[in-house]
Amino acid sequence: MIMRTTLVMGAALLVVLSLAGCGGKKAEQAESTAPPPEASPAVSAFVVPPDLDQGPRAGESPVDEALAAQGAELFTSKTCATCHGFGKKVQCPDLKPVAMQRTERWLEAQIMHPDVMVKEDPIAKQLMAQYALQMPNLNLTQDQAKALIEYIKQNGK
Repeated sequence: MIMRTTLVMGAALLVVLSLAGCGGKKAEQAESTAPPPEASPAVSAFVVPPDLDQGPRAGESPVDEALAAQGAELFTSKTCATCHGFGKKVQCPDLKPVAMQRTERWLEAQIMHPDVMVKEDPIAKQLMAQYALQMPNLNLTQDQAKALIEYIKQNGK
């Protein structure tokens, strides 16, 4: 008797759940009128400035060797080497010339906010079109981004 009651209750639950899934258009309409969920602060707070890649190239300043050593560790631990190399293209841009092509501000923005950059920055859009791979947002800190930039500068020479 208990087994049969359990089976009946289970079947009734399935029927209720499947009926709740019906009428998706009403649910979609209700969802579309609801306000969108708030974006994470890092994504919504960053706006790409129009002059981001104007100014001296990152490689024009001296390399901070201590930061570059931290950057080398991050390059491996954050899996940057999976897609990038120096003096060779792995899956994405060869990083060897990048320090003399981009400003430190642009590199920092690309490292910290690749998801925003690919939507708003013309250079990042072009790179996405060329390589067809979205750089993931690894939620790096500004200090980590600066260490990676020093490592890129060090390996670009």
